[in-house]
Amino acid sequence: MKKMWDGRFNEASSELLEEFNASIFFDKELFKEDIAGSKAHAKMLGECGILDADDVAKIRAGLDQVLGEIERGEFAFSVSQEDIHMAVEGRLSQIIGKELGGRLHTARSRNDQVALDFRAYCQNRTKELAALVRELIAVLASIASEHKDTLMPGFTHLQHAQPISLAFHLLAYAFAFKRDYERLLSSYERNNLSPLGSAALAGTPYPTRRELVASELGFSDITPNAMDSVSDRDFALELLFNISLIFTHASRLCEEMILWSSQEFGYISISDAFSTGSSIMPQKKNPDVAELIRGKTGRVYGNLIALLTVMKGLPMAYNKDMQEDKEGVFDSVRTASTSLVILREMLKTTTWRKENMLKACKMGHLSATDLADYLVSAYNEPFRLAHNITGRLVALAESRDKDLSELSLEELKSIDSRFDEGALSALSLEASKEARKSSGGTSNESVEKQLVLINDFLARAKEF
Repeated sequence: MKKMWDGRFNEASSELLEEFNASIFFDKELFKEDIAGSKAHAKMLGECGILDADDVAKIRAGLDQVLGEIERGEFAFSVSQEDIHMAVEGRLSQIIGKELGGRLHTARSRNDQVALDFRAYCQNRTKELAALVRELIAVLASIASEHKDTLMPGFTHLQHAQPISLAFHLLAYAFAFKRDYERLLSSYERNNLSPLGSAALAGTPYPTRRELVASELGFSDITPNAMDSVSDRDFALELLFNISLIFTHASRLCEEMILWSSQEFGYISISDAFSTGSSIMPQKKNPDVAELIRGKTGRVYGNLIALLTVMKGLPMAYNKDMQEDKEGVFDSVRTASTSLVILREMLKTTTWRKENMLKACKMGHLSATDLADYLVSAYNEPFRLAHNITGRLVALAESRDKDLSELSLEELKSIDSRFDEGALSALSLEASKEARKSSGGTSNESVEKQLVLINDFLARAKEF
């Protein structure tokens, strides 16, 4: 098949080169963005007097026909087409004639065309991912609102630390995912610039109006420098980074769900709909969804590092290395979209075992800090001395195979005679949780304020 660029070549391309050079079998995913960009470009050429109105109408109608053929699965993709841009233009030329089809490429290059298509793809997927993150936050907030009084151990170093509520714990993830949403929004706003019209690298001599194309396609403005426009893949790197951070948070949540679903913890039961069994052990119920999301995190990290590595040594402007920019992005977007949906649904159907969480709170001396704080507030004891006294009581409790919260007043007094009924109250797990009324703390009052913040965010975070 004759190439659109082979005028200066005397020999046909090697079949090896055709296979190696072609991107059509993955960049065909950009067909909607490519056709939308071409329609907007044709309209601009008409409004600038470069094409007449009849030609613009024929081109746009032909592009609509190509779009329909691809959407219906009637379009025959071939390695000889090289990429989605050539495939669309080639089919358009068959429909409306080679001469008129060839006029569409006036005042643009494949360099700015692919920069537009890929940027528009990343912008569209950013919006979709932001909506999925928002839905996940809404599920976390909904579960949290039902579990403000569900006590569970808070951990540091994976050791029991202080009593908290399940609501407080889940809201920690809600705020992490809120930052992910905000990063997606920030990236969308920063990258919402149209590169089309930059041509190969230096602009075009035709009297074009790039702003018309930008407005037609929903961009807020145009990129200011033509060379940067065709060289830039920051928008793709930002999307990959944003997805990587989403997976950092999702993986941490999934890791906890894996632990919590084990017999050793028993805090949750993941729905059968989102669990699998064993081929040999009939009793097994495996948290495979959570494990897969945890595993896929390495995959999306790899896609980010791969594109960073591709870009880090390239001179301006376009280089063929940049053909390697898309597959990792496509993969990360698909992985993130699927994972966010299934994580959301798994959370919605998870059973939270309150009784086991409460039982776990009675192991590990979770109210030790509260007893030390009581000594400070009641007797003006320096905290370090209060810490030492409480540590001795912990040792006493362990020697008697008790939790600190189970010690009697008599046992407390055996270490320090000043202890009174107020000390016993301080050791209450519920009182410990409720004592932390500071902003961001785990008391119901503080958790309510956090829920208000999240729900206010959800109300504002509509589609952008």
